[in-house]
Amino acid sequence: MTDYVDSPINQILAALPPIEYQRIATHLKPVDLISGEILLEPNEPIQKIYFPQRAMISLVSIMMDGSTTEIGLIGNEGMIGLPALLGGNSTTSRTIVQVSGTALEVSAEVIRQEFQRGEKLHKLLLLYTQALLTQVSQSAACNRQHNIEERLARWLLSVQDCILQDELPLTQEFIANMLGTRRSGVTVAAGILQQAGIIRYSRGRITILDQQSLEDTACECYHLIQNEFLRLLGSRRG
Repeated sequence: MTDYVDSPINQILAALPPIEYQRIATHLKPVDLISGEILLEPNEPIQKIYFPQRAMISLVSIMMDGSTTEIGLIGNEGMIGLPALLGGNSTTSRTIVQVSGTALEVSAEVIRQEFQRGEKLHKLLLLYTQALLTQVSQSAACNRQHNIEERLARWLLSVQDCILQDELPLTQEFIANMLGTRRSGVTVAAGILQQAGIIRYSRGRITILDQQSLEDTACECYHLIQNEFLRLLGSRRG
């Protein structure tokens, strides 16, 4: 495993003063998260908290007919298990690993006790909550206002930020499920980006070839969300 407890990539943990981090570090367990692994089901009590390092984790809304739409995307900028600290202790969405990678796992009770001290972790997680709410609300507006090509570009950039690499293990069917749209729309949009030399798509894998052009294609939501993370937490995702 390449991510170590003593030098976390996770931005929340990395921003803690040494004395606070050491109180948590003794309880942290490095884990490999596998694509498709469900970390939390709707209404399930939260027992563990995860600080992603190089994994991409989605908060997914599930409809009665089984259809899914991603409502939140979490990488090394955040954590899984906020309701355990805010008093709700469960959520209505499913939390699922979308791209395999590493994380640091810890008991929810350990983080709850540290949070209640009211020190730096407390402040960071409240600011992260605001940033996450911005992401969720902006994603809802984005799905309504922007075309599929802009949304796809924005989402690919977000995935890249989460896993810290240009080669993304994604199928068009998977992308369609996350964006809440038809696969045919994703196929057309991916084809446009590929013809422009911005990405290369082969079965089950997308490679970003031109970062700047992809950012130019993406809707305003990508930079709005990134800038809000920067304003609140002092660092962007990725």
